[in-house]
Amino acid sequence: MMNNAIIFDMDGTLFQTNLILEPALEKTFAILREEKLWYGATPIEKYRNIMGVPLPVVWATLCPEHSLETRIQSNDIFHKQLIHQINDGQGALYDGVIETLSKLKDEYSLFIASNGQQEYLHTIVEKYQLARFIQKTYSIELIESGDKSQLIHLVKEENGIQNGFVVGDRLSDIKGAKDNRLTSISMRFDFAQEDELELADYVVDSFRDILDITIEEIF
Repeated sequence: MMNNAIIFDMDGTLFQTNLILEPALEKTFAILREEKLWYGATPIEKYRNIMGVPLPVVWATLCPEHSLETRIQSNDIFHKQLIHQINDGQGALYDGVIETLSKLKDEYSLFIASNGQQEYLHTIVEKYQLARFIQKTYSIELIESGDKSQLIHLVKEENGIQNGFVVGDRLSDIKGAKDNRLTSISMRFDFAQEDELELADYVVDSFRDILDITIEEIF
């Protein structure tokens, strides 16, 4: 429908990032250990707890004692590893994503707004042919502040969106919906936090459940 849209997060919403996260992080920190830039175990659980925050916050949290230059280097290594994992077929979309997007595109304009970098997002979109359904993908790299609400505002303004939903799994998605007067749908998937889910307008356990909510909105 004209001016009605659904804006999707990527990690933990459309894409099962948990399948590639651990191996990519392990390889990243193995390289950092080889270069004497890291000692000890890979902070996987710490990363899981902060999924959804802007990338500068990720590396400030994982490597608090490191210089900005080292954090940027670490992030570059990590993203190369993630992209390698995706191209190698190690990732996957959540169950029901293709089927659900196929139905939604007939009623809504569909977009992606993610805290991921553009190359990473492009790799997922290409791998799973999401351009069949998604009109445009927006990366947080477009927003200097790294604020997800501002990214969603950009999507809304550029595409004349008046009504719709933000579908995600973390607080930044819920806040982004509220700040932009859209309805939030939160996925109770791998990285979701129960205290954050309580703030969402809707919470679903299956991607297909989005259809029940959005079709009700139309009719």
